[in-house]
Amino acid sequence: METVDAHVGKMEAELKTWGAKLDALVAKADAAGTEAKIDYRKRLDDATASYKVAQSKLHKLQAAGSGKWAAFKIDIESAWSDLETALKKLTS
Repeated sequence: METVDAHVGKMEAELKTWGAKLDALVAKADAAGTEAKIDYRKRLDDATASYKVAQSKLHKLQAAGSGKWAAFKIDIESAWSDLETALKKLTS
């Protein structure tokens, strides 16, 4: 079974990957035409907001320590799910 610290480390790495992906998508949106850009930008803003929530929850967990995993588990898993959904909407 994976330790909490290892799980948090994986989440941190995944969040960095998602952040880089969002940066690339922002650049793509900026290069898109105006009409396509409006819809895409809305989905991008939603994904960025979800990213910031997930990032904040992960930082709170890291500040609290791995012993507090149970208290943060539901919130952080919910934030992760929301972010994954938002990113899927962007790439579909």
